[in-house]
Amino acid sequence: MAKASSQLHCSFCGRSRDEVKILIAGQDGHICENCVEHAQEIIEQELNTKQETAVNSAQNFKLNVRRPAEIKKFLDEYVIGQDEAKKVLSVAVYNHYKRVNIKPQQNDDVEIEKSNIIMVGETGTGKTLLAKTIARLLNVPFAIVDATVFTEAGYVGEDVESMLTRLLQNCNYDVTAAERGIVYVDELDKIARKGDNPSITRDVSGEGVQQGLLKMLEGTEVLVPPQGGRKHPEQKMIKVDTKNILFICGGAFDGIDKVIARRVNTNAIGFSVNKEEQEHQRKNLLQFINAQDLKSFGLIPELLGRLPVITYLNPLDKETLRNILTEPKNSLIKQFTRLFELEGIELKIDDEVLDFMVIKALEYKLGARGLRSICESILTDAMFELPGTGAKDLHITVDYAEQMFGKSKLSILKVA
Repeated sequence: MAKASSQLHCSFCGRSRDEVKILIAGQDGHICENCVEHAQEIIEQELNTKQETAVNSAQNFKLNVRRPAEIKKFLDEYVIGQDEAKKVLSVAVYNHYKRVNIKPQQNDDVEIEKSNIIMVGETGTGKTLLAKTIARLLNVPFAIVDATVFTEAGYVGEDVESMLTRLLQNCNYDVTAAERGIVYVDELDKIARKGDNPSITRDVSGEGVQQGLLKMLEGTEVLVPPQGGRKHPEQKMIKVDTKNILFICGGAFDGIDKVIARRVNTNAIGFSVNKEEQEHQRKNLLQFINAQDLKSFGLIPELLGRLPVITYLNPLDKETLRNILTEPKNSLIKQFTRLFELEGIELKIDDEVLDFMVIKALEYKLGARGLRSICESILTDAMFELPGTGAKDLHITVDYAEQMFGKSKLSILKVA
């Protein structure tokens, strides 16, 4: 039996038919004109919010492409030395984003492939810093991932897709921005194949990860879990196209110099041999690195084919370490000077102290990261005691530096 008109009411606000002007009938309920107006306001507000978010996101990640010379000049302000690596990176990045900005009608059936990069260098030589600085200049989403945590799909560890999860998180899940971003894959040497014969055992954290990276590096549509990999199986996946994502890989590749030495003849003898040049080459064998050496180290040929740009970073010498302390915009001495300024203390460090730090950093072979540890060991007592004492200046002499360093645990380490 049908309900009387006086019993009809709005299913949203509960008002009866007599209290409203219009009552629109639906399949299982009714809605009044007041609720329709409120619903329209909510829809407009939500749509405007989404449009503002999209506009803000586009403004936040507006691509700032620079010419190779300009990119290198910017890198010089933050990274000391490594001119060859800077030049190679600048050209590769510029060509990649030129490729991204090509319009389809201008392509003329010539498809330009991605210029993914692999950097080889000892620890503390600036691989991560170079990648971070380039991402800051270009104003694109950037993510640093560690290859050591990845395993083949189905095993304990992270899937390779999780590196794109971090990229999405860094740009607030803006897929369009993420698809033009940069991913720096650190410790690539740790996923090298453990043995020359892959059929003996399944290498799930080495060769299996390399195979999982192949399609992603080349460019494909990947279903990315927004909250990470296997802990949330119920989550809705986000589709990300990696065609325009630039992958920069880095690793120390400890021991690859022996592989290079077997290939490069540095033991030539004779009257015309330049001994100094030969000794320089022997100390920096990484300058001769090529894909063949990386293959011998344990990277599979398919992966190397998708990392066409190979560059190296020179070991840091005394002069370079000395410049790292003072010259870059974010140099260590400027950082510590700023820390003391916040307490109203003026920090002065003698040149002999800087030389002492450099000598110790070379002894422990820790690269630029070693300088930070040495600075901390020398200045920790001052940073502990001086705040709140009203002191206005602090003068660090070489005697004070040697005394403070002698008290630290670093001084008892055996030099390799």
